[in-house]
Amino acid sequence: MELKKNPKLELKKNSTLYFMIGLTLILLLSYVAVEWKTYYKTTDWDIASLDVQDELIEEVPLLINKLPPPPPPKIQAPPIIEVVDNDEDIIETVIESSEIDHETEIMDVEDVVFDKEEPNEVIPFAIIEAVPVFPGCENEKTNEGKRACFQEMMQKHIRKNFRYPEMAQEMGLQGRVSVMFTIQKDGSIDEVRMRGPHETLEKEAARIIDKLPKMTPGKQRGKAVKVPFSIPITFRLQ
Repeated sequence: MELKKNPKLELKKNSTLYFMIGLTLILLLSYVAVEWKTYYKTTDWDIASLDVQDELIEEVPLLINKLPPPPPPKIQAPPIIEVVDNDEDIIETVIESSEIDHETEIMDVEDVVFDKEEPNEVIPFAIIEAVPVFPGCENEKTNEGKRACFQEMMQKHIRKNFRYPEMAQEMGLQGRVSVMFTIQKDGSIDEVRMRGPHETLEKEAARIIDKLPKMTPGKQRGKAVKVPFSIPITFRLQ
């Protein structure tokens, strides 16, 4: 007896259609996988922060005094030799001794004039006799108390005026900016210099220092002098 196949159960009947459907699905899944994008969740608050040390340790700057150039050497003219006749009388020069003897008069101490040594115009903050006084620290009696108050008021000033630049946040910039400035003889702030990882952070540090109030100038031997001071400002992203 010969077996007959049912044409409805023929597997190869719609093979081409099934192949095209499968190929279409594979291509669609491949396209979706390639074009799929993932976005990170962002928070609504500012993630930037300022890291201010509890105690500001001053970096004492190196003071380089420029010495005047040496004077040019003096060229002495050769001595002039005069030839005189043997018959001419020669007057000999008598050189008196400069040694002190019992007849030498000695000057009194009261008559001695001493040159007053002027203090150097630039004295570092760490070694100055009378430190500059930050507004609000006038009630401190001792020099050490004024130093501690100065550092505390500097920390408050930096925290109050700190603004993390938006461009620095977008670029992920962070690091330490070393700032140096000079308290002039009249108490004003001048000669501000910065050194940091990026210009954007340096500009922010300069803006904070520009907002410093006028101070009572430092004094050395009772005379107002310039006082350089340096502090680190650390920018850190959390």
